[in-house]
Amino acid sequence: MAATCSILPKGQLLYRNAVKLQVTRRFSDKGWFQSMFVHKVEARKDAHSNLLSKSETSDLYKMQFHNVKPECLEAYNNLEAEVQSKLHLDQDYPCEVVGSWNTWYGDQDQAVHLWRYTGGYPALTECLTKLNNNKEYMQFRKERSKMLVSRRNQLLLEFSFWNEPTPRSGPNIYEMRSYKLKPGTMIEWGNHWARAIKHRQENDEAIGGFFSQIGDLYEVHHLWAYKDLQSREETRNSAWQKEGWDSSVYYTVPLIRSMESRIMIPTKSSPLQ
Repeated sequence: MAATCSILPKGQLLYRNAVKLQVTRRFSDKGWFQSMFVHKVEARKDAHSNLLSKSETSDLYKMQFHNVKPECLEAYNNLEAEVQSKLHLDQDYPCEVVGSWNTWYGDQDQAVHLWRYTGGYPALTECLTKLNNNKEYMQFRKERSKMLVSRRNQLLLEFSFWNEPTPRSGPNIYEMRSYKLKPGTMIEWGNHWARAIKHRQENDEAIGGFFSQIGDLYEVHHLWAYKDLQSREETRNSAWQKEGWDSSVYYTVPLIRSMESRIMIPTKSSPLQ
C-alpha cells in the first residue's frame, strides 16, 4: 500500500508551530510581539563597513593566528614580547598591540595577537614599509618562522556599538567567539547586536567586537573577559534572565554558518591581562 501523508489544517499547523517556538526558544509573549516590529532591516545603501564601523577614519585592526611548534611556545612568547615592546616605544610606528594570548581551550599551542593601526589603511601601509626596511625586524621574522607550524591573519574593523578595547589589569581569562556569517547578513547581524550588547555589559565583560575586511570574509569576532570559567558560566546564564536577550539570540542564529569559541590566557606582555 502506498504511504500517505496527512496534512494538518492551516489553523492547527500554525498553532503547532507557535507552541514549538515557545518551548524551544524560550520566548516571552512580549518579546515575540516586539520582534514583529523591531527586527526589520532596511535595504543597503552603502558598504557595510561604512554603516557598521565607528567612522570612516576608524582604526584598523589586525588579528594574527600563529600555530606554534609545541616545544617552541615559551621561546616564541619571549621573542614576541621583546619585539612588541620595542614597537610600542618607537613613535615612528603608528601601531600597537591590543592583546596577546595563548589558546587554552581550542587549538592548542596557538598564539593570537590583536593589533591596532591608528589611522586605518595608510597607517598599515606605513608600518609595513618601515618594517620591511628594518633589518632587526626582518631577523626577528626569520627566527620566528623556525618556531611556527602555520599562520594566518585578518584585517578587521570595529563595530560602532562595541566597547573600545583598552588595557585591563588581571588576572582574567578571555573568550573569543568567532562567527562565520552567511554572505549578505552583516548589516542584519549588526542591527541585532546593537540592541543585544546592552545585556552583556553590566559585568564589564565586553572587550570588543570586530568584523573582517580582508582574509576570511563575513567573519565576526566578539572578545569577552572573565575572572575564571565559573564566572563565565554565571555571567552568560544571567543574560538569559534579561528581557530581550532571548529574541536577540533567536534572530542571529539563522545568520550563522559556523561558530567557534576559544578560551585564551594573556601572555605576560599583553596590555589586556
